[in-house]
Amino acid sequence: MTIDSRSNTRTAWFFVLPAVIIMFVACLYPVLSAVRLGFYDWSMGTPWAQAKWSGWDSFEIVFTDPAMWRSLWTTLEFAAISVSAEMFLGIALALALEGHIRGMAFFRTLFILPMMVAPIAVGLTWRYLFDAQFGLVNAVLAVFDIAAKGWLADETLAFAAIIVSDIWQWTPFVFIMVIAGLAGVDSTVLEAARIDGARWWTITRRVKLPMIAHVLAITLVMRLIDAFRVLEVIYVLTFGGPGDSTEVLSMHIYKTAFIGQKLGAASAISVLLLVVVMFLTWLALLMSNPLADGENGQ
Repeated sequence: MTIDSRSNTRTAWFFVLPAVIIMFVACLYPVLSAVRLGFYDWSMGTPWAQAKWSGWDSFEIVFTDPAMWRSLWTTLEFAAISVSAEMFLGIALALALEGHIRGMAFFRTLFILPMMVAPIAVGLTWRYLFDAQFGLVNAVLAVFDIAAKGWLADETLAFAAIIVSDIWQWTPFVFIMVIAGLAGVDSTVLEAARIDGARWWTITRRVKLPMIAHVLAITLVMRLIDAFRVLEVIYVLTFGGPGDSTEVLSMHIYKTAFIGQKLGAASAISVLLLVVVMFLTWLALLMSNPLADGENGQ
């Protein structure tokens, strides 16, 4: 390494290091605090000096609690269905609207509007839409002579309702990410594929998608993380009900901490949630490698 390269490296670290330190502290301190709190029996409103050391009791209780495992399974189902639908719809919309179509700017703006709405407002909006007596959904069903349904009073329908609201709000995010990735695809590669006689579907499957594999992987990871920490919309829409049919893990953590006043147990569940999200993130990145390899082999 030459003197100039060492000087450039030091200069780069000089500018980057403050941000790295801030991000490291901002990310690591909450995690360590949650792990530490998991070993204590402490209630909000009491001094920390009165917290009692409980050892591994909170973690043992959490791992033997059927309600926690039900909420984890509900979260996995919710994330799998909603994120899969969002990825499919977002990619399909991006492919449909990537070309030069009249009114393209209008359609793109229209599709990203749901993402700009606050989660609380999204929950309230869909709560009114799914209202059993005055909701627009039942009004539309009545036009087709379909009986009104108690969407938020039935376990299966309530679960479907939170999935629909999540798909409505976050499909635009996938759309934006994918259409930005498609804009960076080398047009000469696409033209070469057309000259070779490849059709639209072949170009999409063998050229476009592999070339934006890194964008798809990042999008998938971000949506998985968001799906596992969703709270506000479900809080307003169903509050985890009816029963515990829509009680995702973040809602279970909220109820454990602020209703049950078991902050140690809530912190232990938070650590479990962190581990699950880290594993799924690793798995999503691992699955994206074959696509990336395909891109490199083009």
